[in-house]
Amino acid sequence: MSNWIDICAVTDLQADSGVCALVEGKQIAIFYFAKDNAVYAIDNYDPFGKVHVLSRGLIGDIKGEPMVSSPLYKQHFSLKTGQCFDDESVKNTVYAIRIENKRVEISLEG
Repeated sequence: MSNWIDICAVTDLQADSGVCALVEGKQIAIFYFAKDNAVYAIDNYDPFGKVHVLSRGLIGDIKGEPMVSSPLYKQHFSLKTGQCFDDESVKNTVYAIRIENKRVEISLEG
């Protein structure tokens, strides 16, 4: 059973954009796709630029797969799997996240 942590209200999120949340000492980029009422969570760390900036990246999709593009060197990461589309040897950590009773909850468990 997952240990869900309350992060914020859905209304605190910016539609079709990212925010960074500090959860148990981890910087996590949270993206809200308003049209689908879907949220995604990925480690905010950009492994190419070696800084925490993914929450500032542009979101969209590649062949239907939701993704974020790093604001630094423009690598694309799947928001479902964390896999880098541009370099298959690189994968970022993604987290289980959900909307429950108009609140955003995350699980840091693998």
